[in-house]
Amino acid sequence: MRVVVVYKDFTDYAREVTDYLHDFNKLTGHELETLDPDSIEGEIFCRAHDIVEYPTIVALTADGQVQQLWKGRPLPAFNEVSYYMSGQE
Repeated sequence: MRVVVVYKDFTDYAREVTDYLHDFNKLTGHELETLDPDSIEGEIFCRAHDIVEYPTIVALTADGQVQQLWKGRPLPAFNEVSYYMSGQE
């Protein structure tokens, strides 16, 4: 599985997301992938998955199918996201 956090730096929620990413890594040992929706890769990803609200966390299967999508705030609990990280190592 692949879990991607889509968010923009220098926004009112950016600090909350970076703290979330840091704490998630510290507590679970997993690092979440991040994408800036303003980058070329991020724009393609957002269009493909119809993402227009940030921050958004997306859990994808190996073939790119969306398993779970969390939009906006509040950010989901770590255990909700880490469930989709199983088998990623």
